[in-house]
Amino acid sequence: MELKFTDQDKKELQVAKNLLENPGVAAKVTNFIGTPIEKGLGLLPDSWNKNIGEITKTALLKASEAAVFTMKDIPGEESSNIWHKLGVAVSGGVGGFFGIAAISIELPISTSIMLRSIADIARSEGESISAIETKLACLEVFALGGNSESDDGTESGYYAVRAVLARSVAEASEFLVGKTITDEGAPILIRFIAKVAERFGIQVTEKAAAQAIPAIGAAGGAIINTIFIDHFQDMARGHFIVRKLERKYGKELIKSIYLDLPKLG
Repeated sequence: MELKFTDQDKKELQVAKNLLENPGVAAKVTNFIGTPIEKGLGLLPDSWNKNIGEITKTALLKASEAAVFTMKDIPGEESSNIWHKLGVAVSGGVGGFFGIAAISIELPISTSIMLRSIADIARSEGESISAIETKLACLEVFALGGNSESDDGTESGYYAVRAVLARSVAEASEFLVGKTITDEGAPILIRFIAKVAERFGIQVTEKAAAQAIPAIGAAGGAIINTIFIDHFQDMARGHFIVRKLERKYGKELIKSIYLDLPKLG
């Protein structure tokens, strides 16, 4: 028997869409510092664009190697966002104090804390964080809410990003059966991480540009990092609400209703 889509679930899906389709990191940071991010982009080192891909890939790999998924696997347990925000604020303060040169040290730390927070949110929405699919879905969050340099007009929005990553997710999931998430010699997993890093790197660049603006300093670095994690916590909440409803009603129905919902904000 087909389940009837309830008004409560429709409201929850609207909440998810409001979170997932809202402005990205750049808009939120610009609103805070009152200065367009473009000013900071010109202050980044010449080698930045060449190195950012490696920095973000390394950060994501180190984050997935860390004891991120050692939390008790109790689906439905409430997430503790505030502690993760405090951790990222501290690492951002340190990064802000030492300037842009510290980002290769600071980013893996803050990314690990954010990934733990994302896993915490996944668990609170009923996911089993020991499941390979959930672990990959947690990493997938870092690709949400920002455009890739290779995007065209048709590749923006939540479902478009998921479509771009779908093949990499399926391949990585198949590869990881019976293995740890960071087994050596995992080119398929590296390929998935690289696809996520391509999008995550855009938002890391925007964060770095904001921190490069003179007078931001340690306090500004802490606040920018708090905005950064807040953004990815929003992406995670929206993503795992959608996945929860997909488990209940099926992927096609949820996608159809999501796309028909108004885009607010």
